[in-house]
Order: sequence, then structure tokens, then C-alpha cells
Amino acid sequence: MGIRIEGNLFYIQSKEMSMIIENKEGDLLLRHIGGKIAKYHGSNAILEKDHAFSGNPTPDNRTFSYDTQRQVFGVHGFGDFRQPSLKIAHANNELTQFKLTSSEILHGAKEATRLPNPHTTEDAETLVLTLEDKVAALELKLYYTAYADCNTISTHTEVRNLSDKAVVINRALSTMLDVPAGNYDMVTLQGAYAREKTVRRQKVEQGIFTVASNRGASGHSHTPAMILCEHTATEDAGSALALQLLYSGNFQAFVQKNQLNEVRLGIGINDDNFAWQLSAGDSFETPVALMTFSNQGLGKLTQESQLFIQDHIMPKQFAHAERPILINNWEATYFDFKKEKLLDLADEASKLGIELFVLDDGWFGNRFDDNRALGDWVVNEEKIGGPLNDLIAEVHAKGLKFGLWFEPEMISVDSDLYRAHPDWAIQAEGRGHTYSRNQLVLNLANPDVVAYIKAAIDKILTENAIDYVKWDYNRNITNIGNGDTYLATQMQSHAYMLGLYDLVSYLTEKHSNILFESCSGGGGRNDLGMMRYFPQVWASDNTDAISRLLIQYGSSYLFPTISMGSHVSASPNHQMGRTTPIETRGNVAMMGNLGYELDLTSLPENDKEVIAAQVAHYKDIRPVIQFGKHYRLINPEQGSNEAAVEFVHEDKVVVTYVRTLSTIETIETTLKLKGLEEESLYRLQETGQVFSGAELMYAGLTVVLPQGDYLSKQYYFVKQ
Repeated sequence: MGIRIEGNLFYIQSKEMSMIIENKEGDLLLRHIGGKIAKYHGSNAILEKDHAFSGNPTPDNRTFSYDTQRQVFGVHGFGDFRQPSLKIAHANNELTQFKLTSSEILHGAKEATRLPNPHTTEDAETLVLTLEDKVAALELKLYYTAYADCNTISTHTEVRNLSDKAVVINRALSTMLDVPAGNYDMVTLQGAYAREKTVRRQKVEQGIFTVASNRGASGHSHTPAMILCEHTATEDAGSALALQLLYSGNFQAFVQKNQLNEVRLGIGINDDNFAWQLSAGDSFETPVALMTFSNQGLGKLTQESQLFIQDHIMPKQFAHAERPILINNWEATYFDFKKEKLLDLADEASKLGIELFVLDDGWFGNRFDDNRALGDWVVNEEKIGGPLNDLIAEVHAKGLKFGLWFEPEMISVDSDLYRAHPDWAIQAEGRGHTYSRNQLVLNLANPDVVAYIKAAIDKILTENAIDYVKWDYNRNITNIGNGDTYLATQMQSHAYMLGLYDLVSYLTEKHSNILFESCSGGGGRNDLGMMRYFPQVWASDNTDAISRLLIQYGSSYLFPTISMGSHVSASPNHQMGRTTPIETRGNVAMMGNLGYELDLTSLPENDKEVIAAQVAHYKDIRPVIQFGKHYRLINPEQGSNEAAVEFVHEDKVVVTYVRTLSTIETIETTLKLKGLEEESLYRLQETGQVFSGAELMYAGLTVVLPQGDYLSKQYYFVKQ
């Protein structure tokens, strides 16, 4: 593991992954990214051939062209006609031609300033490659950090203005890679509100395929990540490379196959609504990107990504701490509640063994519906029957932790805050507001706004014994325009994100005992930028168990299970209207961090008995789900009628199978488990029956269900 420099080669080695870069007369060429190579001899990566009128930087060498070389950053104007990773306007053009001037190996990581970063570890090393364009008077630094315990390399880019005049960055991606021609598929996580993280897999063809967001958030419809895999790759075989971005705002990720069938990948800030003026002597750093590799299929890629995020992204105090089983009052009461109703709900939750009570929207200001009071973070003591701490004390007395909902980035026109500071809302001068849920977005690019939110939220968290915060963000950003120049408005979107990260880092560091959960109309900002501060995510507002199969399947591709809130809700479901047995609702929710979002006080006694049993059972299997290796046995692809997931942790195994619709005259499904010890014996807790690991993996486990729709079965094994 680690970084080493041998001659003109730079080796960046993680656990089982290598990235090898060559310095060729100042140009940086990517010779390999993938499986670990101890010594590279360059036998098949020279690419020196005259290709069809390619641009040549020197007149005496028609065999070298930027358009045919595999690179680690891309500029335009000198013969590389593929998508660039950098576009910087200086003097009267955007031409840049950077040449390597120095290299350095650092112990640990070089963090991106004011942005989320992986945790620095003792066994990490960073390669710093410094390049310069003397004509443009610009410096470019590329940072690559390798980690001994993971198949992941983190990277970001820094641009410094060495001139005495301002320049404008119009594009600065976090990373770019050129990989050899091959038969590839691209896997992305797309969708929409209430069907987030839909897995899309498609063949990479000539042209450019992009996923992106210009919404001011990473969004429900796209995730800032891409997986390039061999066309034949399966869960258990084949090579796969994931790019992920630690960023929660406007992003872009693309794959381009050119006329020679070479493939370029890139990920970073979206060009839309972005231009960054860089004054003389100043520098700009991009968000951090992650590169994760597997040569054992998509399942191994999942495990490597989940491991890295849990160990190096999430706040350390929560990364390996069991998550509490919660009850959220939202679907039980919506805005219509009094203290007595809340305490009745908490009392029922306590009797059932639930561990955390969460008070959702409606506890502050004049907040009786979603048309008012956002920004007025003052407790409505009339509505909750006295001081907030009194309510919290009564909830704590029932043996429950207490959680509270906030939406700090938003403002209502009907609010004391807007009446005092209408200019704090994001808006374009001379134009009317664009509303969503009748609310506006506060301008976090304004330090005064950030300071106000810090003080308001900090006051509540300091004065009240709060254990958990649900941080919501329920609309996208429009009407960008706070600023007196074009460049000021183009800098606003990224400046907003810098303000957001300043805000959440301050609050989570000061209140490090509080578990924060990120929410954005569900999964509208489910990304690694937020996960660096908020170790739990509300994956979707859609709590329908059958819909959740697809959402949770997509989330599992890269994100650890412990990050995903998953709740049992009412039936018929409030979003889909579907009627699903409570056993299946529970089994699906137990694939994540179990919670409940229904009115416990109105449930029939037999449902309460089922919930009590689910809660007790989940407490037993919780370490397996939240810390175990994740195996996808049957994927709930569009049109599929089944799903099956397995978790293995230490000496315990949990398998969950769901069948959507009844079938007739079809043989029962046999599940072949993974990741077990062949010679070990595993006892099925439900029946006491004992199987060998070899039996379960190679002969399999046949699932028998009665007739009926939306049925499921969970198996729990303990190694003997």
C-alpha cells in the first residue's frame, strides 16, 4: 500500500487497487487504474500511433496526440477533442496547457478547504502533483490519497492564480480518467421524488452520457456517482470502477466513448450556474471525489464502498454505533397535535420497546400548516403545552430518547424572519418569487444568514436535551441572483454549499452527541457530502414496502445500510394506497434502520403485538443489518416479482425474501447464500434446523410461501 515514485512513474496503491501515472515530458498520462500492480513495465499502454489527423503538440512527432493519450485531467484547444475537466478564462481565451513541475508525498491526507473530506488516518498517504501553465500564470495541483484498508482512492484538484489579474474558472471537475477501449456498461442511480435511487444500467456507446443536477441539491432524480463495469460483470464476477462525489449541490458526471472507442469518465461541480472568479494569488479547490474498484463483481464493489463510507466518511462517533429504533409522529398527526397526543404516542412506543421519539414539523412559531413560519425557530409553547424541555423530560421518563425536526435552510414569506429580512431569501432583483411548497430558500452564500441559523439552532440544541435531529430540505433553488454582478450570481450556488458545510460542521461538532439525519423531501439530497456530517439519511418519503424494495436496492449499491432510515407505516400506505401485511412492512424496514411512522394509539392489539415482536427481534439482528456484509441475492429490477438480501456479521446471518405478487404452477425459489464458511454449521433460529455453510451456498434454501400478494419471509441463522 501507499505512494511511491519510481523514475517517471507514480504509483498510488490502496489495499487491492493501483493507479499508475506516467510523467511524459511534463504531461501526466494514466497508465493503469484497477487491480493492484506492483511493478509496471508499460508493455501495452504506449498508444504512440498517428491516428487520423490527430492534433500533435510538436511538429516532429505525429505519433503523440492529447486526443489519443489516456490522461488524468483534460484541457481543450490543443488537440484533445474530448470533454475537458478544466476551463479557465484568462487574458482573452480559455487555453491552458499544464506541465508537471514537482511532486511530493504527504503523510495522511490533504483536505479540501471548507468542503467535506474523508477522515484522515495514520495509514493514508497522499501524492501531490504540481503543474504550471506559465503562459496563463496558473498552477494546478492534483491530490491523490490512498488508504491501506480499502479499495478506494480519494482525489481533488486545486487551481491557483499566479498572475496579477483575476481569472474565471468555468469548469473544474474533481477528477477525470481515461480508460482503455472495452465493452462497458454504465450504472447510475436515478429516479424521482418517492422513487429515488433507481438502478439504471446501460451499454456505453459512442457519444456522451451525463447525469447531473442544477437544482441546488444533488436531487431526487440523480445521484452524484457513476459505476463503469465490464458488460459481462455480475454481482460476483467482473471488474467495476465507481466514481462518487462528496458534494451536495449542483454536480455533473459523464462517460464519453470517442471515435477510437476509448472511454473518459469525469465527475465534479456542474457548469450550470457556475463561474468562479479567482483573484490574483487566490486558489480554488474542488470537492473530493472517490474512486473505488472491484475485480470481483458489483457485490464486492458494494462492500468496498460501504466499508469506506462507514470507516472514512461518517462521523466517527456514529459510524459503528447501533442506531435507535424510532417512532416519528408525522404520519400519525401531521400538523394536528397537542402535548397529550404526543405523550400518548410516546407511551405506546415505550410499551412496544421503541427507543426514540421524533417530533416532526409543526412545533415552532405560528406553524399550523406548510404555508408559514419557516425561519422562526422559536418553540410554540402553547401548542406543545409548555417549554420544550418539559416535553422532552416526560418522553425521557418513558425510557425514550427525543428527536426534533428542523428545516433550517428555508423561509416562509409569512414569517417574522422574512418580515425582518426579506433580502435574505434567494431572489433575482426585479423579479417575483418562485414558490415551492409556498416556501423560499435562505441565501447561505450570505455569512449573516449562516450566522443567524447557527445561533437559532444552536440555542435550541443547547437549551434542550435533544438526542436526534431530522434536518429537512424540501425544495430546490430557483431565482439565483443575489449579487450585483453576473459573476456574483454565478458564484452563488457553490458559495451556498460552502455556507451550508460551514453551518452543519459547526453544529455537528458542537453537538457531537446528537445523531443527525438528513432529509430532503425524502432522498433529494442523499449524497456523501451530507453523510460526512449526518450519518443517517431518510432515503425516501415513500414508505410503501414494495416501493421501498427498489429504493433500498439502489441505495445499497454504494451506501452502507447503517445510513438508511427505513420505516413501517400505515396500511393502506399514505403515498401508494397499497395494502401490505404488517409482517412484510416490518421485514422490508428491517433491511435498514428500523423505525415506525404511524399512529400507534389507534392500532388493533394484534398489530401492536406484531410490532413488539418486530422490535425485539430487530434488537437481536441489528448488528448484523447495520454492520454486516451486504449481499444482493435477487435484485428487484423493474418488472421483477422477487427480491432477496443477505447480511453476514461475525457468526450471524439474516436473509430476507419478498415476493410481490402471487404465482401459480411455478416452482418455489431457491436462494443460494453467500459469504459463509463451508464447513461451519448454521442453526436456523426459527426452527432449530442446522445446515452446513456449503449446503446453504451451493444447494440453497428453498422459500415456501402461501398464496397471497406482498408476502415475505426472513431467515435468521447463528453459526454453531
